Amino acid sequence: MLDLRPHDWRRATDVVDATTATLGPWMTFAIAVVVAVVSALVLTTIVSGIVKLALRRRSWGQSFVRHARRPFRTIVLIIALWIAIDRFFPLGLAGGDAATNTAWDAVIDRVAAIGSIAAAAWLLIELVRFATEMALGHYRIDVPDNRIARRIRTQVLILRRVAVVIIVIIAIGAALLTFPAIQTFGASVLASAGIASIVAGLAAQSVLANMFAGIQLVFSEALRVDDVVVAEGQWGRVGEITLSYVVLDLWDDRRLVLPCTYFTTTPFENWTRKGSELLGAVELDVDWRISTARMREHLQRVVGETELWDGRTAVLQVTEATGGMVRVRILVTAANAGTLFDLRCLVREEMVAWVRRTNPDALPVQRVLVTQPAEETEAEGTNTGAVEGLFSGSAQGEARAARYTNAIPVQDDGPDEDSEDARSGSPK
Repeated sequence: MLDLRPHDWRRATDVVDATTATLGPWMTFAIAVVVAVVSALVLTTIVSGIVKLALRRRSWGQSFVRHARRPFRTIVLIIALWIAIDRFFPLGLAGGDAATNTAWDAVIDRVAAIGSIAAAAWLLIELVRFATEMALGHYRIDVPDNRIARRIRTQVLILRRVAVVIIVIIAIGAALLTFPAIQTFGASVLASAGIASIVAGLAAQSVLANMFAGIQLVFSEALRVDDVVVAEGQWGRVGEITLSYVVLDLWDDRRLVLPCTYFTTTPFENWTRKGSELLGAVELDVDWRISTARMREHLQRVVGETELWDGRTAVLQVTEATGGMVRVRILVTAANAGTLFDLRCLVREEMVAWVRRTNPDALPVQRVLVTQPAEETEAEGTNTGAVEGLFSGSAQGEARAARYTNAIPVQDDGPDEDSEDARSGSPK
């Protein structure tokens, strides 16, 4: 074991002082920086090789090294430069006094500390990403029945974003603690009461509202990555869920970006909420002369010859028979939304071709009857006979007319002075 005694340290210090006196302070500082950089690179290379060798039989070993190598190398490099600058930087050559040199020394220490904190936060973030990749590797979403995998994937991605945000906040608070003037503020940010007050103060803001809505969407399972939804009249697949917005991959390769609050305040259709299997309809308007029995037989042949049909449902029914045509509705099922769309198109094309090929008389037609207007005869145009009506043409009608057209008598309760004077013509 290497045993370093105090006189060994004094001897090393004497060697450094002699080298500084011989080469000059700036040359010594440059050499120290180069030695620090080379030492950091060599150390990280050795550590990386040891870790690769130790994890060579692990499937996740290469991924771990890939995520941790650069931030770990940055931390070692910052620490090595910090030691070199703190030991060999020639502060006294600038002509400043002891107070100035102390201030410069404090600035160098603070910059190095902040750099170390940032590199450590970077390393933690990379480790979080490595852990989430390992978790997501066990749940594939490129399989037919992927509902559980999509739920786990969505929740893990949101938890990763939350963890990254927490790491960044803690790193900022730790960096603030390096400044004496604002240590109180930094401590309050790190304290739970300070975080609670910040959250309470910003809860009404739209950004934080979107963040809460995103977390609510994920853990309520109302929306998952790869879900097929209809929002704003657009059909698409959920491509990404963040803490503030949701990205829909539309069928025509467009991207629809909606805030998370949209899905918590506005009704939307989720076609894969409980499963990816879907049922779709195909409607045809045909003539009354169509044979529905033969159509059902051809439908079974069509779906039986394609891999798009999942074998669950293939039904043909007549839903309407109005307007001179018969409306036939075909219901088919498929494993997912994309396959269902292709299956519906295939069934529609095959049924139309079959009707046109085997039953041309059953194609939709519009029936129009064209006739010559009949000439009006004299007997039909002149009516000289009595026509029985409600108030004429019969004894009952005449009696009814008499009741409604004669004067209606008014019955008085008894004579009064006004009526007597009016009949006599005398004033009161």
